[in-house]
Amino acid sequence: MKWSEISIHTTQEAVEPVSNILHEAGASGVVIEDPGDLTREWETAFGEIYQLSPDDYPEEGIILKAYLPVNSFLGDTVDEIKGAISNLITYDIDIGHNHVTLSEVNEEEWATAWKKYYKPVKVSDRLTITPTWEEYEKVSDQELIIELDPGMAFGTGTHPTTVLCMQAIEKYMQEGDHVIDVGTGSGVLSIACAKLGAGRVLAMDLDDVAVRTANINVKLNKAQDVVSIRQNNLLKNVDETPDLIVANILAEVIVRMTDDAFEQLNPGGTIITSGIISAKRNLVKDALRKSGFTIAEVIEMEDWLSIVAEKPEA
Repeated sequence: MKWSEISIHTTQEAVEPVSNILHEAGASGVVIEDPGDLTREWETAFGEIYQLSPDDYPEEGIILKAYLPVNSFLGDTVDEIKGAISNLITYDIDIGHNHVTLSEVNEEEWATAWKKYYKPVKVSDRLTITPTWEEYEKVSDQELIIELDPGMAFGTGTHPTTVLCMQAIEKYMQEGDHVIDVGTGSGVLSIACAKLGAGRVLAMDLDDVAVRTANINVKLNKAQDVVSIRQNNLLKNVDETPDLIVANILAEVIVRMTDDAFEQLNPGGTIITSGIISAKRNLVKDALRKSGFTIAEVIEMEDWLSIVAEKPEA
């Protein structure tokens, strides 16, 4: 089979929504080329990143690459992708150059070349994410391993928004907590909660493909006894009272669910939000405060941040 590589030159802010657009268009993998990787200080003891070449990265902005089968519908699919990306400006999302190019690759090249980008990554004090094909040995008894298959188009779980969430979960979640993961995607945050000792986790996503992907990853990590997954729109029609809500989604979506989150959380409960570009900091903080939350902490990584807020005790 022949594949077409679609390359989109955009911004850090648009990485998550553009990745989702590519996934919904049928992409079988997404590669993020961020020039910040060249100067970032990496934890090298685990072999995560190696031999990075500046020639592979743009001078500014971010390049997203995805792979689509070459068929009679390819032209329509690309037009739909372009239209959906351009429509992001209506949500006040900076899409940058928005330069889209296509090139053809054969299946063998695609199936192996993209794997070079993914190695085991230690994302918090206790959590390490590793792709399924990598051999990895724990460095301590306290280390918890999460296995993911990035080929499912939801990434490796190592984007700053996800890392921020995991670090906050490790800090704020108590053993036995009832957790709701809103917009679960690959299920990686729910799996992290289960491995850190959550009593019960409800993982939800509006996208049925995400639900299927999360189910696969949850079973791969033997977390199905703790994590249940269902298709759902944010917190609508959810009759549960969690101790912790995790939401790694766009800032514009977070602000639509803060009232529901406050209503459903147990008194003294916590909400961890991420997927927030620095410019949207006050938008989310104001919405959380308006709903009744107290801001506990703002954690930053590169141009992204996670906001942790708490519901007062009764």
